[in-house]
Amino acid sequence: MSNYSVENIHWLGHASFRVEAPSGVIYIDPWQLGPNPKPADLILITHEHRDHCSPPDVAKIQTDETVIITTPEAATKLTGNIKTVQPGDHLTINDIEIQAVAAYNVNKFRSPGVPFHPQENKNVGFIATVAGQQIYHAGDTDLIPEMENYAVDVALLPVSGTYTMTAEEALEAAKRINPAVVVPMHIGRGIGTAEMADDFKAKCPVPVEILPLEE
Repeated sequence: MSNYSVENIHWLGHASFRVEAPSGVIYIDPWQLGPNPKPADLILITHEHRDHCSPPDVAKIQTDETVIITTPEAATKLTGNIKTVQPGDHLTINDIEIQAVAAYNVNKFRSPGVPFHPQENKNVGFIATVAGQQIYHAGDTDLIPEMENYAVDVALLPVSGTYTMTAEEALEAAKRINPAVVVPMHIGRGIGTAEMADDFKAKCPVPVEILPLEE
């Protein structure tokens, strides 16, 4: 496993990140971006829910050259250079290797027997290889068996519960994935609290970096 660094990973609140790569600027699930955000070379969107797929925020950072990678359902909300994926797909954009991986609920339900994020919807997380470092953004997911197979340096894991893993479930995910470092997410912007990240960090068996919130 390569030496990890989170200095090029910027947390923009909730599940939104900007990654500064040698070949360009990558956004993941941009939502409620601040004024004058950097233009995007690549945008990764995990699924169609408005706090992950936000057309107004995409419009703030999209140029004629921006490539968007997302699910077919989310793609219907967007325009431009869009490539659709499902779990298991691999592609390379601007020297960035992208793997789409599974993201779904097993015990978080909208109503009895109806998950917030059903497996059959084929929502995704992403593993992006940036400058030799593998960054995993889990998307909206519970603890799932597929995580046993991931070998990554940095894992961006939800910890807030309700729609995604709780902090306790994220601890088990961290054990399974065993990255060099975990960055807790799906907190802030009115969903989850900073205390959830602190609790996760206090108990996590692998190193944890709680990133400062950037606009």
